[in-house]
This record gives sequence, structure tokens and C-alpha cells, in this order.
Amino acid sequence: MDLTKIFQTSNPIIGVVHLLPLPTSSRWGGNLQTVIARAEREATALASGGVHGIMVENFFDAPFTKDRVDPSVVSAMSLIIDRLKNLVTLPIGVNVLRNDAHSALAIASCTESAFIRVNVLTGVMATDQGLIEGKAHELLRYRRELGADVKILADVLVKHAHTLGAQTLASTLTDTIERGLADAIILSGPATGSPPDITDLKLASQLAQETPVFIGSGADWQNIGHLFPHADGVIVSSSLKRHGHIEHPIDPNRVNQFVEVAQQSLTPN
Repeated sequence: MDLTKIFQTSNPIIGVVHLLPLPTSSRWGGNLQTVIARAEREATALASGGVHGIMVENFFDAPFTKDRVDPSVVSAMSLIIDRLKNLVTLPIGVNVLRNDAHSALAIASCTESAFIRVNVLTGVMATDQGLIEGKAHELLRYRRELGADVKILADVLVKHAHTLGAQTLASTLTDTIERGLADAIILSGPATGSPPDITDLKLASQLAQETPVFIGSGADWQNIGHLFPHADGVIVSSSLKRHGHIEHPIDPNRVNQFVEVAQQSLTPN
């Protein structure tokens, strides 16, 4: 995966737009225009703060279905992403929680988005939604059928989950890259807002070789200087919110602060 070709930098910072509850979710508010308006404000805040890409995900649809979402979610996310692409010029990615990679790929293909995030691409994970099985073979065949040049960023030992069996980070990472054919991998902490262990991050970067490694959770302006030199990119959201609270909207000042510290950490002394 050529990060520079997609993001215009070899070390992209991807900010996340957490969509307000969408139709059919348990907290759906009944007004899609409210969801769109907030998404537009957050995308603008991320772009003005200097991120290199934006991930759009149905974060506030929890509790999530473990696989296929309702068609109304796909329709709403497609509409929102199309609006965002007319608002910002950054590459956009799609994450359909909890693990609807097929819908994410369909949305990305139709909206000409650059990448998707897949929580479980290979193996089996025990999650709060139940057992989730990776379906890399189906997803990659679907991508070929669509003729879509959409990159797959796949989590390794995804947060809010536990692997079944005695899988290690090394074996899971190797399977995700060599057998799941992920274009990039994502390493997170155990939960939203928790950073990956730096020892695990170093090991992942060593084992991944030419495959990019992204920090997938818990990055903030205080720890990114220590973490970023051991990764190729970072996906960040919680720490960019007003007062650092996940429910609050994106704060442009916090985005700018994070980007500045992250980029400084990669600058040779």
C-alpha cells in the first residue's frame, strides 16, 4: 500500500468522524439532516486541523450488529460520505461497525472512497456482539467483482474482543497479511481510548515489513511522540474531541495540537 500516493505523506494522520445514530439504530433521533450537519462540521474541523485523511464510521449506532447492517445504514452512510467528498479534498475511508466489511466496501466503491477498516478480517474473535468470523476470502472476491481500488486496513487482535485459542500477536499479524492479504494493519489497545503497548507496536512494525502499520486507538498529544516513530500512520478520534470526551464534537484546536506534536516526533533532531 503506497501511503504517499493516497495521503500525500508517508506517515498519515487519519481523523475519525463518529456519526450520530443512524436509522434503525437503538438511539436513532429521527432526523438525518442533524447527522449530516454534524458530520460536515467534524470533517471540516479535521481538515482545517491538518489531518491527511478522514475515516467515517457509525460509532454511535451501538449496540452493533455483528455482521450485516440494515440497508438504511448503508444508504445513510453513502449519502453522508458523498456530501463530505464535496466539502473536503482529503481521502476518505469507511468503517461499518461492528464488522460489515461488505457494506463498507460497497459504500467505498460507490463513493470513490480510498479505504475501509475491517475489525476482523481473519480468524475468530469473541466480542460483545458474539463470535465474529473473518471472511477475507469473500471480501477480496467482492472487491475484485466491484473492480474497486479500495485498500483494506485490517485490525489485528481488535479492541473490545478476545481471540479464541492460543493465537499470538505475531501469528495473527502474519495470517492477516499473508493469508488475509490486508493492505495495512491496525494495532489498538484493549478498548476505545486505550493505546497499543509500545512493545507490541515495535514487534508489529518489525514483522509487517513492507505492510504499513497504523496505531488504531488511544493516541493523544501526550503519547503520540513516543508511539508514532514505531508506526507508519495513526487513526485518532477520542483525544480530538472537546475536553477529550467521546460524546463531544471535534475540537479544531486539539486537532492542530495533535498534528503538530505527531509531525514533530518524526522530525530528525
